[in-house]
Amino acid sequence: MYAASPLVQDGGLAKFSPLYKTRALALLALTEFLGMSVWFSASAVVPALVSAWGLTASGQAWLTMSVQLGFVVGALASALLNLADRIPGRWLFATSSLLAGGATLLIPAAGSGLPAALVLRFLTGVFLAGVYPVGMKIMATWTREDRGTGVGLLVGALTLGSAAPHLLKALGGIGDWKPVLLLSGALAAAGGLLAAALIREGPYRTAAPKFDWKYAAGIRRDKAIVLANLGYFGHMWELYAAWTWVPVFLVASFRSSGVDERWAGLAGFAFIAAGSAGSLVAGRLADRLGRTVVTSAAMALSGLGCLLAGLFFGGNPWLLSAVCLVWGFAVVADSAQFSAGVSELCPAERTGTVLTLQTSLGFLLTLVTIRLVPTFERLVTWRWAFTFLALGPAVGIWAMLRLRRLPASAKMASGRR
Repeated sequence: MYAASPLVQDGGLAKFSPLYKTRALALLALTEFLGMSVWFSASAVVPALVSAWGLTASGQAWLTMSVQLGFVVGALASALLNLADRIPGRWLFATSSLLAGGATLLIPAAGSGLPAALVLRFLTGVFLAGVYPVGMKIMATWTREDRGTGVGLLVGALTLGSAAPHLLKALGGIGDWKPVLLLSGALAAAGGLLAAALIREGPYRTAAPKFDWKYAAGIRRDKAIVLANLGYFGHMWELYAAWTWVPVFLVASFRSSGVDERWAGLAGFAFIAAGSAGSLVAGRLADRLGRTVVTSAAMALSGLGCLLAGLFFGGNPWLLSAVCLVWGFAVVADSAQFSAGVSELCPAERTGTVLTLQTSLGFLLTLVTIRLVPTFERLVTWRWAFTFLALGPAVGIWAMLRLRRLPASAKMASGRR
């Protein structure tokens, strides 16, 4: 199924050594962490921007939704044009990370308020469509039996990158929003430079396929991939709404308890960052136990987080933080396994296109839930605002259990389903 690259084979046995592979995966994870640090750079400083720009609830939501929308547009264009499979991953990844960093740096430089920021956030999302899916495609060229672990490592790096702005805010001061965006943009630009200099594709890469704009549309006829994608969509219904609003929820809860907001910033960072450990643990378990089992268990735990976290609002902040840490651990633990699964179910030469299409549609769905959370908060308060997110994990569990019964699921995790 996987053809090793002659170029890599001719390069010598050192390139197949465990040490060389470990170095390659570590570099890929590092550049993914740096590139994705811009995703929540504006969302992390929403309280400061409310004062600086007079943001409404809609404006606050659009600071994240504009990135999601840009990512969807960029990823759909990439999928239809087969860019992730036709352009060398190293250069697509590096250029995209540099441009995403540049767009973020322009926000504090321009300093012109919400309209300009939304345009630049949209462009940031467009460029990140060349970072996240392409990073997963490059990871697939380095892994086979350990693909769940490898993609789990990458999603763990993405998760830490997504959490980084909250840490920068907590360390750099609550009131000033510009340093957070400047530092995040600089990190993404540095990630692009590192990728251009050091990232290479692995021994399981395949020759670039012919351009086929119809391929992406034809995926809907593959029942196994459709079910894997449906599980991913259930996961995405919850994930980015939680990543966007739980840190804000924590700030509101800490304030009502009379606790310094800086601790809320650290709790928000910890909520997202806990998912990096979840991704790594789930990756190892999925390679041994099967993808459908691990994704279903993770969604069950994160669904409970949606239902229970609000009940602790305004109470003991450390108990609330502990509940959110468990939720944060589970909420992204399954993400890498949906991606690893579809990469095993599809033809190897179309991995980039399939992963890009999956992520673009999943991120399109996040626009709905990111916008709904503040609406629910106004209607039912923070106590119940997250409960509707549990619908996503419920649908996802159903889809993965259906997939488990299909013969095609034996292609995943070396037959462990």
